[in-house]
Amino acid sequence: MKLRIALIAGALLAIVTPLPALAADTTPPSRPGGLMSCPPPSSQGGMVGICWTPSTDDSGSVAGYDVYMLTSTGFTKTSSPTSSPTIVGGLVRGRAYSFYLVARDQAGNVSAPSSFITLTATTGMQLPSPSPEPGDTQPPSQPQNVRDGCLADAEGTAFCWNASTDNVGVTGYDVYRETAGGWIKVGSVGTTFPMFHEGGLVIGQYYTYSVVARDAAGNVSPPSSPTRVLARQGLPVPPSPSPSPSPSPTPTTGACEVGYDGVTWSTGMSVWMTLKNTGTSAVNVWSLEFDFPDAGQRLTSAHSAVWSQTGRHVTARNAAWNAVIAPGATVNLGFNAAHTGQNPEPTAFTLNGLACTVKA
Repeated sequence: MKLRIALIAGALLAIVTPLPALAADTTPPSRPGGLMSCPPPSSQGGMVGICWTPSTDDSGSVAGYDVYMLTSTGFTKTSSPTSSPTIVGGLVRGRAYSFYLVARDQAGNVSAPSSFITLTATTGMQLPSPSPEPGDTQPPSQPQNVRDGCLADAEGTAFCWNASTDNVGVTGYDVYRETAGGWIKVGSVGTTFPMFHEGGLVIGQYYTYSVVARDAAGNVSPPSSPTRVLARQGLPVPPSPSPSPSPSPTPTTGACEVGYDGVTWSTGMSVWMTLKNTGTSAVNVWSLEFDFPDAGQRLTSAHSAVWSQTGRHVTARNAAWNAVIAPGATVNLGFNAAHTGQNPEPTAFTLNGLACTVKA
């Protein structure tokens, strides 16, 4: 009797004991790749066809894809196909449109976005040319040469690009940052200075951006090539000037190269610099020094180093996060400064007391 009761109790315990929980799927699918144009079927309406290499997922299957198209207000989801290819319709024949894709798995995880693709809407067959559209339909040119390290007055990421052109005129630029599941608009700027800054980011981490030009008619350019930008620290405050130090003897040549470039205006300048380790050993702590040629040149703000100025002598010491410069690596830094009408560039730089070559 006792044995029977024990068996019954064991069976009941097995029934009510919960099974161990399965680990939740948190791994996103791989990034879609190999985007290319696929001829759409014959139709009177404007459309594009997109093919791509299928994504993979640790669960064994991808649930589907989301297709995003660039408009004058940002990227908009246009369709959610389950596989390649996809057709996007309702477009204006002869116009160029830009897209990217993301993949989704059964658990709702979303992949990193694909590369951009820009396609011209067609009908899939040769038809007589339609009447021209009224108004301005020509988009600006694609922004080129997006580059890091060109702003020197704010914490976070900062970058510049070459201005786009347009048959009527570019009215502004929209800036997009890549996230884990797509591209988000993080800001817009005018045309006076083609540059952008974003704060509130993790210092020392890289972020990827793309820039789109637009005109007054709402036409948008193809997105610029994605560019990685380093988030840098905030600005130290330059100390009060003090008398110029005594001149130092000419230093021994070291394994370093300095680039010095910038823009200037009537009373000020913005300078971006590069400091490259051309040696075979890492630089673990560094101090970059140079002299302003004119006594009226004064630091006002700076970034990516601890800056100070004594008379015409300027010193930039490493920050905690960029103290080590590996062989062949480059540190980007820079500053804003005022001048009194004369603004010659420094001609000599030292790194830890050793002379650097100046990048042409």
